[in-house]
Amino acid sequence: MSVPALEIGGRPRHLHPFVLGYEPIPESLSIHGGDPARYLLEPVTAAAVCYPDAWVLLDTGFDVDVVRDPVRRAARFNYDSYTAIVPPGDPLLDQVAAAGLDWTRLAGCALSHLHLDHTGGLRLLVGGPPVIVQRAEWEFGRHAGPREVCAPQDYLRPGLDVRLVDGDAELAPGLGAIDTRGHTPGHQSFRIDLPDRTVVLACDAADLLAGITGSRRCGWTAAPALEAEAQTAVERLHALAARPGVEVWPGHDPDWWAWQRHADVGVYPFR
Repeated sequence: MSVPALEIGGRPRHLHPFVLGYEPIPESLSIHGGDPARYLLEPVTAAAVCYPDAWVLLDTGFDVDVVRDPVRRAARFNYDSYTAIVPPGDPLLDQVAAAGLDWTRLAGCALSHLHLDHTGGLRLLVGGPPVIVQRAEWEFGRHAGPREVCAPQDYLRPGLDVRLVDGDAELAPGLGAIDTRGHTPGHQSFRIDLPDRTVVLACDAADLLAGITGSRRCGWTAAPALEAEAQTAVERLHALAARPGVEVWPGHDPDWWAWQRHADVGVYPFR
């Protein structure tokens, strides 16, 4: 077994889900065969995996400084029918504080992929703990721009400690990366082994629950050649969801219970 990318003692104790904003998305972009005329107001999600003396951040939401600057917003969020919606304040900072987490105990951050609704909070990690990305995603993101729905300004910032992994990998005890490439060339989902259950964060490999239950791939891929891999990814998530004690969470489903009541899942039983 490979050595975990992050040196953390103990095992995961809790998972805190975060909703860091919203975005209007045609159903056809979230799930193959979806209705292009049906728009969903989808949550932009992240999570904190909590250990006895540390925690790990999974995805980071939008850069709220850019969202609230009219000039920078126009330059970055200039897609037809798309806009970034964020609540007052800084949702990442505010929800981390509400969860009772200490930023000085942040051991690392892992990104599912490099789309701009997942990378904006990296501004808070400059000079801080490692940021873990799949190697294939990093190569894709280094040359990506608005057409690929990426903001290289987020992840090419000087001072970020970026560490690359390849495929399935153990990131920390009880925390694993699952190779779910397809949506982007190096997309990864996350497996969190909690004391009483395992949670798999599908992230954008399956925006909606119907993608997991019906093995229907994401509706958008970075290139047509990735569609077959996107289908393989969602079939893998479907198989994981069939295992006893495993819950697979869709990445952007507005009806998914954890995103509706984003609080410590240790408080709420699974439905």
